[in-house]
Amino acid sequence: MYPFFRLFKDMWKARSAAPMGLFDTHISHHMCMPWDLDMWNELNNGRTLTLYDLGRIPMGQRMGLMEALKRERWGLTVAGSVVRYRRRVRGLDRIEVQSRVIGWDRRFVYIEQSMWKTNGDCSSQIVLRTAITDANGIVTVDRLAKALGVDMSEAPELPAWVSKWIEAEDLRPWPPHREV
Repeated sequence: MYPFFRLFKDMWKARSAAPMGLFDTHISHHMCMPWDLDMWNELNNGRTLTLYDLGRIPMGQRMGLMEALKRERWGLTVAGSVVRYRRRVRGLDRIEVQSRVIGWDRRFVYIEQSMWKTNGDCSSQIVLRTAITDANGIVTVDRLAKALGVDMSEAPELPAWVSKWIEAEDLRPWPPHREV
């Protein structure tokens, strides 16, 4: 089950936190609960993505995104992601999630998140290709910028490895091969 109570708690904290700028880093703290574990007593890879949600959605709250989504009747979706796992997170470990926007193109906003253990080790990192949607499909970034009241006319240069990932995604066939 999705951790709605944890999300509500984090959204409540985000409401009382200072507003964020587009390139600020949102920091959130979490604990790996027993229901987040796999059979090896470590954070399940699917639940890792959910904990990243718990960092990313409150970041959007602090940036004014959630208000704009509600006002415009837009949705928010993940259109792609790439994750690197490096250190185990065990049951009851405390973790810090750092979330930040790293850039955008005409249709997508790219977000980088990392998960840090209390000993300073980075457990995992994810880059997400996110999109705002309406009844007609993807909302362009210029419309998003207008709704947020921010200048997004100049996209920052993405790190080379992120650009290469985007290129690789563009080469990937869709729909994928299917045995009939």
